Amino acid sequence: MLNFIICDDIKKDRETIENIVSKYMMKNKLEYKTHIFKDYDDNFLEIVNKKMPFKIYILDIETPTRSGIDIARIIRHKDVDSVLIFLTGHEELGGVVMKNDFIFLSFINKFDNCEQRLNKALDKSLKMFKVRKTIRFKDNGIMYSIPLDDILYITRDSIDRKCVIITDYNEFKVGKNLNQIEEMLNDNFIKTHRACIMNKKRITSFNKSKRIVTFDNGMKSDLISTRFDKELI
Repeated sequence: MLNFIICDDIKKDRETIENIVSKYMMKNKLEYKTHIFKDYDDNFLEIVNKKMPFKIYILDIETPTRSGIDIARIIRHKDVDSVLIFLTGHEELGGVVMKNDFIFLSFINKFDNCEQRLNKALDKSLKMFKVRKTIRFKDNGIMYSIPLDDILYITRDSIDRKCVIITDYNEFKVGKNLNQIEEMLNDNFIKTHRACIMNKKRITSFNKSKRIVTFDNGMKSDLISTRFDKELI
């Protein structure tokens, strides 16, 4: 899932940016979510600190309380993989952005072919994200793109007869069987049960007596079969 984090203190500009993103994503048919803010407040910083896949920030440089440049520094301190796009009406601030040491994708003037330039920046963003190892598949008309590193484990829901991909931030129920998904995975994944595949890179401990695995984010799972003990140990 792509996450667009948009911040602009002018309501009309926020709506314009959101519409551009919506039109762009309709053509690409990818799963996405927009997070809209009018200021760099605590709610915005909560999104910055939250682990989410494929973040694309579209930032206003000047808001009532904070500078988008300062926010970009905070983002880069915690996250070097997300995309930063500056969209502002202050062309003269481009030089200030260029002097800073954080990496950004584009600096766009709101009043100079904004939609065209933002669409090009979004094209570049999607190409950049393809560098990360992901599983990609289409299910019920929706294209899923999930980073392998974000996956904790995959299990089968016997009631819905679907596979459930468990990540740090979401559970994806998809109409594929476990074998089909296993073919998309790399060597970091091991089968721990006939109905479960786990990301061994995310496992921090295995309690053999209690049959419980603990992941690096604190989540636990007991989908462990004794026949797979050797792989886990």
